[in-house]
Amino acid sequence: MTDSYRHKGLRKKLAEEIAGKGITDTRVIEAIGKIPRHFFLDTAFIEHAYENKAFPIGSGQTISHPYTVAFQSELLEIKKGHKVLEIGTGSGYQTTVLVELGAKVYSVERQKELFDKTKRILTKMSYTSAKLYYGDGYKGIPQYAPYDSIIVTCGAPFIPEDLLGQLKVGGRLVIPVGDETQIMTLIIRVSEKDFTKKTFGDFKFVPMLEKKARD
Repeated sequence: MTDSYRHKGLRKKLAEEIAGKGITDTRVIEAIGKIPRHFFLDTAFIEHAYENKAFPIGSGQTISHPYTVAFQSELLEIKKGHKVLEIGTGSGYQTTVLVELGAKVYSVERQKELFDKTKRILTKMSYTSAKLYYGDGYKGIPQYAPYDSIIVTCGAPFIPEDLLGQLKVGGRLVIPVGDETQIMTLIIRVSEKDFTKKTFGDFKFVPMLEKKARD
């Protein structure tokens, strides 16, 4: 895998485009400008890696628009050392953004083929601090709870109770909720039993499915 001056120039332009769309967290913008997105794409799409578009990555999944990745990341308000649960590892691109923001990342993917592929890519890129798990995203990863933040990178038909239970008091859950189109939703746990909710408009994600996919 090579990262040329051309790639770096295209990344810089992408970061500027993301900032122009309203992302204000400079750490998020810097992460978008640093991470070689073309490493996560199949060769057929590499020439378009730094366009603000989603692309297929196999197993019926996609790599999200860079703006969507930045938008969700900004909503999390990650501080260095925060423990973050990611539901839907996918290509691993969002995972690396979270690592660049200083998070301790625990990420779960239900597609075994994609899980294996992404684990190899992140290892090659030296993002080995992210802990990847093959499992059911609806269940989260309870053994490492509670989490400072939880991010869901697929469209959930409802907000899973297990994820709410794994969020620490004061923690933030960012999840796109809906069927055909999703509404980006921020849940903040204000006490053991109480949560607040805020919505941020329509987005489009692949569906969040239950249970591990068959090998």
